[in-house]
Amino acid sequence: MDGNGRWATRRGLPRVAGHHEGVKTARSIVRAASELGLKYLTLYAFSTENWSRPIDEVSMLMSLLERSVNAELPELMARNARLRVLGRPHGLPAGVRRGIDHVMHETRNNTGLTVLMAFNYGSRDELIDAFRSLARQVLAGELKPEDISEKKISESLYTADIPDPDLLIRTSGEMRISNFLLWQIAYTELWVTPTLWPDFGPVDLYRAVAEFQGRTRRFGKV
Repeated sequence: MDGNGRWATRRGLPRVAGHHEGVKTARSIVRAASELGLKYLTLYAFSTENWSRPIDEVSMLMSLLERSVNAELPELMARNARLRVLGRPHGLPAGVRRGIDHVMHETRNNTGLTVLMAFNYGSRDELIDAFRSLARQVLAGELKPEDISEKKISESLYTADIPDPDLLIRTSGEMRISNFLLWQIAYTELWVTPTLWPDFGPVDLYRAVAEFQGRTRRFGKV
């Protein structure tokens, strides 16, 4: 979800206005994904690199998230949707952590769309955490180095029980992955649009899914 700041700047508005619009877009896309019958939707909300942004902007983002995550609970419940978070929990403001934990707990038994929010997330950090976990198992004698496999690594990631993504949508025309699910997207189809996130709507999602359905996935095979 990229382009909130640029969306606001182009309109002569403070960056915070773009983030508020971005929340509205996230809400509409969750609704559309649920209505399409998708099983998983991952939203890259805040990366570990985003902590380097101006303090005022980071503080505003934390406050916005805390309010938003609690405000979305009734609709998540009504849509039988479940919230999960990918990322490192430490370092987050207490209020944000409480809000996320509460919504995850309340939606844990829902069986519809699973909304995965990548928050305080960085794929390289995820891989470091996975390798450290495997190293501890080796040191404890629970795992042999030669038994470390692709499957073992996948099982040590934040997404251990979640399928790899089929489709990655990148808004705002940026032609890079930005440290997102690097292990998991090895064979994910990419769809890049110049549309800034606040302007991205259900029609854009439908267009991306329709184009994905027309592609032939070879997974490295001829």
